[in-house]
Amino acid sequence: MRAADDADFREFARARALTLRRTAYLLCGDWHLAEDLVQNALLKLYRVWPKITRRGPVDNYARQVLLRCWLDESRRPWRRRERRDGVVPDQPTSSPEAGISDPLLRALAEVPPKQRAAVVLRYCAGLPAAEVAEVLRCSEGTVRSQAARGLETLRGVLEHSAERSA
Repeated sequence: MRAADDADFREFARARALTLRRTAYLLCGDWHLAEDLVQNALLKLYRVWPKITRRGPVDNYARQVLLRCWLDESRRPWRRRERRDGVVPDQPTSSPEAGISDPLLRALAEVPPKQRAAVVLRYCAGLPAAEVAEVLRCSEGTVRSQAARGLETLRGVLEHSAERSA
């Protein structure tokens, strides 16, 4: 890679790492895994950096790579094995940095992956439906339906947890 491309990538990574990390956290619910996902996504971006920068802005592509890293990681056999009993030891509370409450974060973890991705990108990251559709590689109608279903699931989980605690 040329020195100019390398410097351009470093600037991109410096400017977008926190935003990508927050998005990854909202997808997976674990700060350590979020950092790993961002690192993997940045590595993949670095490998193709000269090629993708010729096509224009890379923000959506970066989110797409991050999303694919998260989906790949969630399919790994050891991730399924870790969650067998449903109890996570020493579960940390969410930090104010996340900008999301603990009950909402737990409810978000109950939403299926593609619906969660649509909800996180659409409502937490504040992206328009067209950009979310580009990241998820689907139509805007699919984004709207996935987000609506995800919000419906969130409401159901939150209502159920409110009934249990009452």
